[in-house]
Amino acid sequence: MEYHNPVLLKETVDGLNVKPDGIYVDVTFGGGGHSREILKRLGDNGRLFAFDHDEDALKNTINDLRFTLINENFRYIKRFLRLYGIRQVDGVLADFGVSSHQFDVPGRGFSTRFEANLDMRMNQRSKLSAFHVVNDYDEEQLRQVFAQYGELRAAPAMARLIVDKRQEAPIVTSEQLKLVLKKFLPSRHENKVLAQIYQAIRIEVNQEIEVLKEFLLQTPELLVKGGRLSFISYHSLEDRLVKRFIRNGMFEGEPERDMFGNFEVPLKKVGGLITPSEEEVKTNNRARSAKLRIAEKL
Repeated sequence: MEYHNPVLLKETVDGLNVKPDGIYVDVTFGGGGHSREILKRLGDNGRLFAFDHDEDALKNTINDLRFTLINENFRYIKRFLRLYGIRQVDGVLADFGVSSHQFDVPGRGFSTRFEANLDMRMNQRSKLSAFHVVNDYDEEQLRQVFAQYGELRAAPAMARLIVDKRQEAPIVTSEQLKLVLKKFLPSRHENKVLAQIYQAIRIEVNQEIEVLKEFLLQTPELLVKGGRLSFISYHSLEDRLVKRFIRNGMFEGEPERDMFGNFEVPLKKVGGLITPSEEEVKTNNRARSAKLRIAEKL
């Protein structure tokens, strides 16, 4: 089983415009596919740092003197790079979302295909799991999770039903959760709705939106002038944040304009939105929703 088949491999690394003696960061190491491609393009004096807080990913580390794998969440990118004396870099690559490995290992609880305990932790050392979200969150918290992160119209009713049912017995497994929410899973759309439910819980468990915001805010200061960001997103919540931040350096509202209507931003987009080819989607179905955006430090 492949740990992870890297999506948009050439396009994403091309977006970094790799310099042989540059310093680069792959903040979502996973199976190491993107990192290995970056290393191919680096010279002897180049450096590559990678981040992954999933301990399973450590098994894929690369034996290369130019490479350093940091077992931490990329929300702490500046802090941990400084431990290695690095304050600025030439490029940052991110392939957000869940790796193929995490989906394919039943015990991790990420996939709707398997019967498993409710988990969904990318960092297996984390205390918050899907079990705690489903069984400990109050009705309003659950409603917000389903509405905000799953964009589910039935979020209020789902939250109410979960709170009622868990009073009889804890909801421990994915199958138990499906049974509780069965009335919201019409046969024609069962997989789609389940995917939205799982996405909502997973984002909450891993604080994915908060992590992404914290990370993005650090990138302009981290990049050298002309440095590149090359980011792959898989759902609209991520992609909207990335797109807005590249456009105006903010997540909400608009930057202040001068008397001539101009405003300064730290980044500029490079090219347009890039999506996988039909051929790539045929060979790697998980690439179907990928969106690549590239930006450069002004």
